[in-house]
Amino acid sequence: MAASIVRVTGVLCRAHGVFQARRQLSASMALFQDIPNSLWKLGRLNHVAIAVPDLEKARSLYENVLGAKVSETVPLPEHGVYTVFVELGNTKLELLHPLGQNSPISGFLHKNKAGGMHHICIEVDNIKGAMADLKKKNIRVLSEEPKIGAHGKPVVFLHPKDCDGVLVELEEA
Repeated sequence: MAASIVRVTGVLCRAHGVFQARRQLSASMALFQDIPNSLWKLGRLNHVAIAVPDLEKARSLYENVLGAKVSETVPLPEHGVYTVFVELGNTKLELLHPLGQNSPISGFLHKNKAGGMHHICIEVDNIKGAMADLKKKNIRVLSEEPKIGAHGKPVVFLHPKDCDGVLVELEEA
């Protein structure tokens, strides 16, 4: 008799837990259903950019020590940087080095002598739609129009103070 009561009590407790979990899931799904469909969608992580004081040393680390596939060095004068892409299985690293005196990377390296993470890049399916929507949401976009980035696609940067301290680059996929 006591064993039967314990089994029934156990079953009821498990059933109650399932119902509670279901109720919580339904409530959280309702929150997402209240979000209107957007003119743009956030995509995958395209790359993480790292500012480096010595581009050839960094390039050699990833290529010769770690065995990664590494691109040629590409100058991007309109952005004031040299770039090298390190291919990873699911994303890339972008190594950045200053090009010219007015390079934004020069200022970053002045404050961070050893280099470090500079920004993350996330793909979007509609960069103009993303810009318009983010401006309405008081997220500062650092240029009025997208520029052509290292992959030959339109890019725009979001102010790090509006993105929890992270410089975010959006790239049209």
